[in-house]
Amino acid sequence: MRCPAKATPCQTIGFEPVAAEFEKLRHKTTEHTRYFPYFVGDGTTRAFHECSFSATSSLFEPNTALLAKFQNLEELVRAVKTYPVETKRLDDIPEVTGTDFLKVDVQGAELLVFRGGERMLNDVLVVQTEVEFVPLYKDQPLFAEVDMFLRGRGLQFHRMSWSGRTFKPLIVNNDAYAAMSQMLWGDAVYVRDFMTFDRLAPLALLKLACIVHECYGSYDLAALALSAYDAQTGARLHPAYVERLTKPSG
Repeated sequence: MRCPAKATPCQTIGFEPVAAEFEKLRHKTTEHTRYFPYFVGDGTTRAFHECSFSATSSLFEPNTALLAKFQNLEELVRAVKTYPVETKRLDDIPEVTGTDFLKVDVQGAELLVFRGGERMLNDVLVVQTEVEFVPLYKDQPLFAEVDMFLRGRGLQFHRMSWSGRTFKPLIVNNDAYAAMSQMLWGDAVYVRDFMTFDRLAPLALLKLACIVHECYGSYDLAALALSAYDAQTGARLHPAYVERLTKPSG
């Protein structure tokens, strides 16, 4: 995924609750990039499960019995420390007001994050969220619940990538990270409902077009947004964009 910041100036806000990982990011703070050590969720007190591989840490307990059925999964999602934390709602974090592009990867707690950011979701143009198809963490919400929640907030499913592992003892080409048939988790992308593009402000349409062009190569969707922009403003960005896309190289 390419970053829209390469195409247009923007502010990037990130969150990393694991202290050691936050220290690494803190030194990368710039004029346009900031990080906060918050446990983003629904605003309640919860148990945080810090795992053997930091990126798999979660507000939900690892489902060890399920994870152990797959190659090289339980080993990476093994809780090594559990402690209570206060979660913060996105709607209570002033720095993220006006967010256009929201990316969520919180190991099963995605729905908690969205429930804590319902006001923000009214204006977000694009959401990319990790989703799980089986409970990698105990009692976590799965893809169907996340999908229903986002669609209920005027966001339309756009595309998805998926990942998995092989069931033990099989393995693909000696690669413990490879998938064979079972979809375990993925990244789902949602955009403002394209049937209501005429209700978006012109600037929002330009931002949406930029995000989906740069991040996903969704040139047809970007063109649709530009067409709606032209209808509102009298500009001719859509034909110029399509001509640029279809012009023979060289």
